[in-house]
Order: sequence, then structure tokens, then C-alpha cells
Amino acid sequence: MDWFTAPDYWLSRLVFQRALAGLYFVAFLAAALQFRALIGERGMLPVRRFVARVPFRKAPSLFQLHYSDRFFAGCAWTGCGVALALAAGLDSWLPLWAGMLLWLVPWLLYLSIVNVGQTWYGFGWESLLLEVGFLAVFLGNDEVAPPIVVLLLLRWILFRVEFGAGLIKMRGDACWRKLTCLYHHHETQPMPGPLSWWFHHLPRPLHRAEAAANHVTQLAVPFFLFAPQPIATAAASLMIVTQLWLVLSGNFAWLNWITIVLAVPALHLPGEAPDVPAAPLWYEVVVIAVAALLLGLSYRPVRNMLSRRQIMNRSFDPLHLVNTYGAFGSVSRIRHEVVVEGTTDDVPRRDSQWKEYEFKGKPGDPHRRPRQFAPYHLRLDWMMWFAALSPAYADAWFGTMVERLLENDPATLRLLRHSPFPADAPPRYVRARLFRYRFTTWRERRETGACWERTYVRDFLPPTRLAGVAQRP
Repeated sequence: MDWFTAPDYWLSRLVFQRALAGLYFVAFLAAALQFRALIGERGMLPVRRFVARVPFRKAPSLFQLHYSDRFFAGCAWTGCGVALALAAGLDSWLPLWAGMLLWLVPWLLYLSIVNVGQTWYGFGWESLLLEVGFLAVFLGNDEVAPPIVVLLLLRWILFRVEFGAGLIKMRGDACWRKLTCLYHHHETQPMPGPLSWWFHHLPRPLHRAEAAANHVTQLAVPFFLFAPQPIATAAASLMIVTQLWLVLSGNFAWLNWITIVLAVPALHLPGEAPDVPAAPLWYEVVVIAVAALLLGLSYRPVRNMLSRRQIMNRSFDPLHLVNTYGAFGSVSRIRHEVVVEGTTDDVPRRDSQWKEYEFKGKPGDPHRRPRQFAPYHLRLDWMMWFAALSPAYADAWFGTMVERLLENDPATLRLLRHSPFPADAPPRYVRARLFRYRFTTWRERRETGACWERTYVRDFLPPTRLAGVAQRP
């Protein structure tokens, strides 16, 4: 009997690998289309400035060795190409060692991007993609059955994702313990989706049932991932259903999708396993050595997870091999949005015509319905949500963004849904104002057709011109 492999999980491995390659493609596509305005040579947080002050050992990246916009674009589009090749199954046509090297390529490229991405890449799902992607290197191809130890390590990641998120909720906002957080969450989440208005208006007893079901799924069900089949399949299936519910209710980039993908290796999918030879000795040695390394690195994330002062979404090593996760330890009761406007008047006055910039995903025009973007990640829109929570989140980049809008910078404007100013006539002044947003009631929506109702709160950035852009609101 082959103690090292689990042939019955060959179909689970196949589905997992193809789906993970698809998420890699989405991640690299977002990087390729957005990097110039965010971290490019004229970006809001340029890579060159970052690598000049952060050494390689703290942020290992190809871009520590060389950076240009053309080189970054080449790496991002190469990542897209390799991800598509993996999604098409190219690794199955290669020798085992070559397939492993092919899976290593997107991991190295995306690690290079994340480690210089700064604020724009500070989200938990970036580290999660890297941690999962690293394990995928050692999952093998058609020349060998799936290694049991790698399958268990993937379940270990899923356990930490779900259990860590459950603990941070119970230790954080009291509304999770009272089962009332979802009275507000669908309205105040970072980027509502097409159905979020409807979810918000569900009866409150159902919101309480949602919160209770979340606690069960995140605090109890993860332990059953390590139970014999079919119990592990049932646990993973319940997690998939829960994540699909979250997919319907909001736009959380690829967080929900990668959690679904992570649950697949725990599923015992039906299908006759193909005959494959025993795993070569060198492969067994490499996999066991990697497993030992990852288990050793799990100490600090586990200690954090069990701590009363648990922190969310933290990497404990520069390679993002084992991380800690969590989401929405606190839930906002009120939604604020930063609305950015420009005018062509030489001197801004009360009666000046201020025209609003429209972002792709974040709420703006109250009559515009939220759209579905996940698993694609709109990085600027997400950071605008954080900026509305506190101007401190925008200290490093908001002033530069305003400067680029005053220049009608094409790369920055491509991050937006619409600019109200022609390419040859940029605004003279740009300002930002803070509004309170709330979902309309059933009657208000019938009468006005608007999804949102907004109320002015205060100025976020006073009228600013190109000669003196303020760095802090």
C-alpha cells in the first residue's frame, strides 16, 4: 500500500488546480491593468521609491533587482499567460519536475508583485493566494497521485482561514455575539454588489440566522475537515455553500472564491482513479521537507489565532508561506463615502459647477446600482472605502491621486468609470467631500429608482489646484 499518496483524490486535485490557475489569471490581470497609476513610475506609491528604502530580505522581489513599467507589465502579462496554460492543463503534459517548476513561476511572479505593492496589496487574500499557490507547486501532476500530506496542509489553510475569521468576530464587535451585525453589514461593506440592497432588506430574524450560521460554519465545522469521509466532504460542502452566499451578497475580490477552491481538495469526488506509478523518492523527500517547514512556520500564526489580542491578515515571513487571516472583526453602523469633484472655474466659488468623478465599483451616483466585479479586485475603490473610515488611510496616496486628476493623467483615469472632463481640458480645482450613504427603503426606491440616499457630512479635502496639492485631507 502506498502510504504517501491518495489516488481517490485525483479529481479533487484536478478541479483545484484548474480553479486556482483561474484565480491566478484574475490576480495577474488586475495587476497588469492597474499598476501604472498605483505603483508605476508615476504612480501614487511608486515601486522605485519603495525599494530604495526597503531591503531585499524584508521584501524579496524581482523588482528589487530592476524596475521599469515595461518590465512590470511583462511580468504581469507573463503571469496571465502561465495561468492560462495551467488552467488548460499544460502541467499534465510535462514531467513531474517540469510541472512543479511551471507552478512555481506564477508564485514567484505574484510574490514579487505583492512584496512591492504596499498599501494596494495589503489585503488578506493576496497572502492567501501566495500560501495556497506555494502548496500547489508540490501537489503533483498526472505522473503521481495526490500526496496525502499536501492535501492535509491545504485543509490546514482552510481551517485557519475559517476558524481565524470566526474567532476575530467573537472577540471583536459585540454585534457578532448579539447576532445583529448583519443588520448593518450588507449596507456598510466595502463594495456592495447587485444583490446587497436586497440582502440588507431581508427580515431581521433572517439576519440573525445568517450570523448564527456563520458562527457554526467558522467555529465548529472546520474541525470536521480532518474527520474521515464522508464527514470531511460534508464539512467542506457546507463551507462552499456559505461562501457562495457571500459571493451573492457582496464584492470581496477573490476571497470567497479562493476559499471555495481551498475546500475542493477536502471533497471526495466520485470517479475512477487512473493507474499511476508510485511517487519517486526525490519527490517524497521534497514534499515531506516542505511540510515540515510549513508546520514549523505555523507556530506564530497559531499563537496569534489563539491570542486574546488576535490580529487579522498578517504575514509572519517575507515569502508569505504561512499567514494569519480574518475579516470584519468589527462592523460599521454608518456608511461614509468620499466623493471627488472637479471644476474648471479659475476661482472656486459656492456657485461653481462641480462635476463628480465616478468610480467603477464604490457607491457614487445614488441612482447607479452596484455592479458585480468580484473576483476582480478594484484596488483604488477598496482604498477609497478605507479613506472614508479615516483620512489616515489616505495619507500616503490621496494627494498624489488628486494631482493626477488635475493633470488628467490617462493611467489614473482608466481606474475610474467616468471622468467629467475632456482629455484636453483638465479641471482647474479638485475637491473631496464626505457623505453619509444609506440604502433607500422599499418605498423610496419605488418612488425615485435610487439605491442610495446620501447626506453631506463635511469637507474631506478643500478645493486644491495643481500648484499646491495638499498631501493630507
